[in-house]
Amino acid sequence: MARKPTPAPRKRPGLIARLRGNFLTGLAIVLPVALTIWMIWAFVGFVDSRVLPLVPEAYKPSQQWRGYGVFVFLAFTTLVGAMLKGLFGRQLLKYVESLVDRMPIVRTIYNGVKQIVETVLNQSNASFEKACLVEYPRKGIWAIAFVSTSSKGEILSKTGQEEMMSVFLPTTPNPTSGFLLFVPSKDVVYLDMDVEAAAKLVISAGLVMPPSKEEIAAGKTHAVKVKHSG
Repeated sequence: MARKPTPAPRKRPGLIARLRGNFLTGLAIVLPVALTIWMIWAFVGFVDSRVLPLVPEAYKPSQQWRGYGVFVFLAFTTLVGAMLKGLFGRQLLKYVESLVDRMPIVRTIYNGVKQIVETVLNQSNASFEKACLVEYPRKGIWAIAFVSTSSKGEILSKTGQEEMMSVFLPTTPNPTSGFLLFVPSKDVVYLDMDVEAAAKLVISAGLVMPPSKEEIAAGKTHAVKVKHSG
């Protein structure tokens, strides 16, 4: 009986390869935190530079500290919101908007900005129901989408379908842009993963794969592996 060949010992990665692997692992943790802190710091400085010149000297702090302009902006915005909730405030707002509607260029800019802000604020109170799979852009190719609502009215009557779902198909790596699709309910495959996990999968272009129910029950999780050559 022939003896099985002894497997060759696994070669240990060199020092340069280990250092590079450690650097990439640390970069994946440090870079998002550093960029987040930098963006917040830059935003606070931007608001301070715009708001502080409008604050009277008597109300400015003796020592300039970063974030004071943001505090003034938040307080002023909250005060305006409280005033506009009353009857006098609503009438004043209607009067100002009627004046704006008489100015052609200003009216276009104001209405456009107002619509964008209202859309963003309304979306903060709304959320997608579930994550799903739909066949897009053709049969046999599947894409992750988010279920919005059940389609009603003219959508059903024009398509002749008994039941349809409106789903949002996000793009990678920016999930805020995408396509609105109306899909027959029978063609929507619901996923067990939640909307947040599905969004991470889209943003990472498939690198961050959430674990299945079986793997969660077994205590397993998927992790992103950074491959490197030694």
